[in-house]
Amino acid sequence: MNWAVADTVDYKGGPADRTKTGGWLPAFMILGAEICERLSTMGIVVNLVTYLTGTMHLPNAEAANAVTNFMGTCFLLSLLGGFVADTFLGRFKTILIFACLQTLGTLTLAISTKLPQLHPQVCETRLGHLCKRADGFQMGILYLALYLIALGTGGLKSSVSGFGSDQFDENDPKEKARMSYFFNRFFFIISTGSLLAVTVLVYIQDNVGRSWAYGICSVSMSIAIVILISGAKRYRYKKCTGSPLVQIFQVIFAAIKKRNTPFAAALLYKDSSEASKILSTDQFRCLNKAAVVVEGDFETYGDGPAAPNPWKLCSVTKVEEVKMVIKLLPIWATTIMFWTTYAQILTFSVVQAVTMERTILRFQIPAGSLTTFFFIAILITLGAYDRLIMPLWMKLRIGIGLVLSTLGMAAAAATEMKRLSVAKSHPKAPPTLPITVFYLIPQFFLVGSGQGFIYTGQLDFFITQSPKGMKTMSTGLFLTTPSLGFFFSSLLVSVVKKVTGNHNQGWMADNINYGRLDCFYGLLTILSFINFVIYLACAVWYQPQKPRVSDHDSSSVDDGSC
Repeated sequence: MNWAVADTVDYKGGPADRTKTGGWLPAFMILGAEICERLSTMGIVVNLVTYLTGTMHLPNAEAANAVTNFMGTCFLLSLLGGFVADTFLGRFKTILIFACLQTLGTLTLAISTKLPQLHPQVCETRLGHLCKRADGFQMGILYLALYLIALGTGGLKSSVSGFGSDQFDENDPKEKARMSYFFNRFFFIISTGSLLAVTVLVYIQDNVGRSWAYGICSVSMSIAIVILISGAKRYRYKKCTGSPLVQIFQVIFAAIKKRNTPFAAALLYKDSSEASKILSTDQFRCLNKAAVVVEGDFETYGDGPAAPNPWKLCSVTKVEEVKMVIKLLPIWATTIMFWTTYAQILTFSVVQAVTMERTILRFQIPAGSLTTFFFIAILITLGAYDRLIMPLWMKLRIGIGLVLSTLGMAAAAATEMKRLSVAKSHPKAPPTLPITVFYLIPQFFLVGSGQGFIYTGQLDFFITQSPKGMKTMSTGLFLTTPSLGFFFSSLLVSVVKKVTGNHNQGWMADNINYGRLDCFYGLLTILSFINFVIYLACAVWYQPQKPRVSDHDSSSVDDGSC
């Protein structure tokens, strides 16, 4: 059966024929669906803060937190999507169902922005705190739409990249090489979709109407669903194997239960094949006791032979796979701070742009479209990916991204100091200050370039350094870093506003011309630098998994003491 692809089936459930399924055509169909999702999500996010402040009349800090909480939930729900895909539905059905939920959410958002009953009356004064803010019902409908979108986006994010990579056979050298290029094209595609969102859709929102723009988002998601369904006969599908979280809990539970058991290398349970066997490592030695055979570990199920109870006894390979996941966590934790700085690009940087001169040849650039420079920086970085970035060690890529984001926050602080000096020289605080919006370009460009390094480095690190059977879960773990970064941004904004605020003043004033956003950016610069130093320590501590070993080398297993 040389024509069959191992571990995959076709749409009928039979062995997948490599000549009729998979490859670039279905992969590009999946990428086409992803660009529609990215156009929809980013088209809403990048200009949402101006809608919350200008139409719903929320204070700047509250509006920024609403945006970051929404984005954080989008990424956090990717864990739910990954669990559903691995355990119950498979990736294709998961993508399809959650795409329908996102379509429903964008349609609800379009209706909520169209009906006058679902947002407060237009307020003519430039003093936002004097305007009547949206009531509970109006905000409830808005949040219903947003979190339907978040649920749909979360389910898609965890499965799209994995489903695309399923179209290539890892055991075939040619297809494996194509798979590596697929991940590069995947990030390029979502960045292109984001670029279309921050230019075309943001312009439509500001000059035609938000309901029209959000309607386009709903249509784009409908197109994504049609594209996905049309390729059903060409896809390769992998069967549900169960959640790897169960294996992690089993190893930890067994190790805790046997914590007082004497360690003996001769009693280690090894049921893995030679091809999948993993050498024991020095780190987290206390988990090795989960593989020690003691009386009562084997049980008889029905008329079959005795088999190990997975909650009492785990193989050495399973223990080492859990160790591999645990070793990812320090690197995972130190990348969260980058996404906190990224959150400012989607929120306060847009609020800054609203107050600055944005007119070129009688054309006024929408404030949300300033993020164009962010995505241009990403595309430039990806354009040099094959020759410059890919040869770099993946941990070095992540480190470069952290440095660039730190410099981006330093540039943001300097720009805000300049903008505030102009605001102070105009006591009447005109709606548009005589300072060009292009002062914001360095912070957009530096953080954007940082994401180009961070994203590719993170994706490479989490996929290549995770166990083969846990790659979907590790992708979900990777996607939680943006989530926690956005939530940390919300927490930081709330704390800073409470500590420095005094009757709507302080660093996070409702009118940023009377606040000290430069101090907030300075705080982020310091936190980012400290985080980078911690990252360096974690990168030095991290030990890659050793190659597999034969049985006669197993005596090197540690004694099980932590």
